[in-house]
Order: sequence, then C-alpha cells, then structure tokens
Amino acid sequence: MRAERLLSLALLLRNRGRMTAPAIARELEVSVRTVLRDVEALSAAGIPVYSECGRDGGFTLLPGFTTDLTGLTVDETVALLAAATSTAPTSLGMAPAFAAAMRKVTVGLPDTQRAAAARVSERVLVTVSGWLTETRTDRFLGTVQRAVFDDRRLRIRYQPRGRDAGWRTIDPLGLVSAAGRWYLVATHRGSLRTYRLSRMIDVHVLDIESVRPPDFDLAAAWDERRARFRDELVTVTATVRVHDTRLDELVATTISTRDVRPDGDGWSRVDVEFGGARHAGAVMWQLDDDAEILAPTEMRDAVRDRARRLADRHG
Repeated sequence: MRAERLLSLALLLRNRGRMTAPAIARELEVSVRTVLRDVEALSAAGIPVYSECGRDGGFTLLPGFTTDLTGLTVDETVALLAAATSTAPTSLGMAPAFAAAMRKVTVGLPDTQRAAAARVSERVLVTVSGWLTETRTDRFLGTVQRAVFDDRRLRIRYQPRGRDAGWRTIDPLGLVSAAGRWYLVATHRGSLRTYRLSRMIDVHVLDIESVRPPDFDLAAAWDERRARFRDELVTVTATVRVHDTRLDELVATTISTRDVRPDGDGWSRVDVEFGGARHAGAVMWQLDDDAEILAPTEMRDAVRDRARRLADRHG
C-alpha cells in the first residue's frame, strides 16, 4: 500500500506542481504526518522533492523531472479522462482508485498533450440519470465533440419539441450523457441553452473561435438546468411494484423516488415520479415484466392501452 501511495504522491506533484502538505493529505486521504514521512521516503529514494517556505510554499518536484508511463495513445487517454467524469466510479466505491489511475494516465502524456487531454474532464459529463430516459445513437456526436474540444462555434439546424426546425449559431461549452442520451450545453445569443443531439437535423463547425465564459462549471450548469426542468415539468406520482434485481434501474430512470418498501419474494413497492404517461410507458416497457404500475389507475390503463396498440400493430 505504501509503495502505491508513494507513486501516487510523486505523480500528483508531477501533475499539479507545488502543493501544501494539507492539500496532498486531502487528495490522498491520509494525515499530514503521513505526507511528511512519504516526502522523506521519496527523497531518500532519489526522487527530487524539495520544499519551499512562505505563504505560497509547499512541496514540489525539481523542474525537468519526468516519469515514464507509456502504452496509451492520446485518444485512449482522452477516453479514460471522459470516463472519469462519470458517476460510476463513485457509485461503485472506486473513486480513490480511479483518481489515482487518472493521475498516472495524465502524467504519462507530454506536457502539451496533457493540457489538451485534461480539458476533457471540464467539457464532458456522464451521469446515470437523465430527464426522461431513451437510448439512441446520435449521428452528430463526433462533430459536436470536436467543436467542444477545439473551441469552435457551431451552426445547427435544430428541431425543438412541438415547434418548427430552425437554424441557430451557438457557442458549445460541454457535452452531457444522461441515461443514454447526449445533450450539448451551449450559449445562444449570450443565454445558456441545452440541446438534445438527437434533435439536431444538420450541424456545421464554423472556423470561428467560440466564446467560453470564465470559470464555467459544466456539472453545476447541468444540475441547475436539470433542476429547472424538473420544476417546470408536470409530474405524476405512481406506485410501482418492481423486482429487486431491477430496482436500481427504475430509480435511475424516473424523476424521483420517494419511498421503497419490501413486498415479499424479492419484490419491492416504490413511490416514484414520472414525467407523465408517455414517460411512464417508456420506463415500464424497458423493465418488461419485472415491474408493474399499481396506481394511479389512469396511468396503469395508459400503459396497458399502449401495450395493446403495439400488439395490434404487430398482430
């Protein structure tokens, strides 16, 4: 364990530059005393760590010191850094290990490429829950992604729900994957907007540098817009009986979960919020016969009628 921690410390200093002992301790989840002992051990092993006193002091590596980590291309590193924005490592209890792995990956790149790759964590967000869940392939994802990474303006033809398609020029800020659906967070005429990639009819990357607000936080912007969407959405509360093996899937694909209680034989009853009958039908269809809406009667009837129409269509 200590050898792993010492390597993490060396890579952390290589990646971040000067850091105080308390900052290192928080990052590695150890005590300040442990950090001081580890710094001494690195120095004894020939790693050029030195300290600087004063208000802006801390520990740092001798300029020019490099580590050797090979085997990954820049594109592979970008993919891993994008994965680091996912909630999956945290939900699996692997956040510390994943953070340590990302430090090792980023340090292995040349300085110029590391800076470009590290921007991914600021511009891509992957979540396990969305607004209303559907899974589909977005043909413009690669084009939009390049514009996000290269700070290029986009000209898109977009089809909003219930309105005519139209052209607009936007400044892309970040991509969000929410429960299998991709969204682009961007500014249009100075206002923050969210665009679903599956509603983009045509996309052109312009040879114009996009405008990015200083200190823009993609995760915070997404949370704010998602909360606003929920506040404006007319939701319906329902009681669902679901097999315990599919409970997490139900929770991830509904607006919110209010109560979970055992219902015997590996089943549970859950009070959830749907974004209307259409959303409920999509979720229940995905869960197949591992879930059943018990109430309200109107929503149960709507799901049954949808199933009948589909059965008749495929008669």
